[in-house]
Amino acid sequence: MSGLLPLEIDIHPGEHPEWHVLGMTFNADTIWNTLIAGAIVVALGLLLRRQLVRRREDNVPTKLQLLWETIVKEVQTQVEDNLGFVHPFVVPLAVALFFFILIANWLEMIPSKTNDDATQIFVAPTSDTNLTYAMAILVIVGVWVFGIRQRGAKEYFKHFVGQSIFPDKKGIDIPIRVVFTFLNVLEELIKPVTLALRLFGNIFAGGIMIGLIAGLVAWKIGPAPLGGVLAFLSTIAWKLFDMFIGLIQAFIFALLTVLYFGMAGGGHGDHDEESAEHGTTPEPAA
Repeated sequence: MSGLLPLEIDIHPGEHPEWHVLGMTFNADTIWNTLIAGAIVVALGLLLRRQLVRRREDNVPTKLQLLWETIVKEVQTQVEDNLGFVHPFVVPLAVALFFFILIANWLEMIPSKTNDDATQIFVAPTSDTNLTYAMAILVIVGVWVFGIRQRGAKEYFKHFVGQSIFPDKKGIDIPIRVVFTFLNVLEELIKPVTLALRLFGNIFAGGIMIGLIAGLVAWKIGPAPLGGVLAFLSTIAWKLFDMFIGLIQAFIFALLTVLYFGMAGGGHGDHDEESAEHGTTPEPAA
């Protein structure tokens, strides 16, 4: 059995090349790969804009324009069918987040080892909690601001308290409402944590699996380099699966973003429905 199994697989999950500036530590690979993913999204946006404003003699939309309009229209339809009307900026925000996260997740699929075979240039920045927490916090803070603007501060914070269950029995009702208030606030504070860790955990695990598969290269049966063949086939299979996981995680993050915004503005939608029942037209939100 000698030589059948590798003695050691040298991987270092969670380690990053670092920059030290003014006593602060920055994960260099996370920063430059975030910038790369952002630049790709911006470039795609500029290309799409160029396609939209380009004049064509036959006035037929380009394939890129048709693809983009189909994606946005489908997302808008699904959102309105399941959540009702949401603010017009929510769907473009979710679509932008989806493409940014998707590209960031897929960057690691590009082979990019340096000469010393120690550092990979292209890594998934979403495998670093610094980025996923930053995105989750921005989303949740945006949800809070949106909810307050749509429903008013008093009405928005009131939904954390909930309604009375036993209005005639204050001695029972008040403790129950206190418990529910605590649970509702805790749930709201946990949202960015779960949003960030769900994305991070799946992408980070994918990176570890790629490192473990690379360790198969050391496998041999006598002079036969069995490990090289297994590593090659396993890497192809896993990277295809990892791309699918990256797609699903980008979709889930964008979907939850839409859901959180939809729930935050729920009171406004209820007001619109009541106005429609009374035959009045609700005023648009400022």
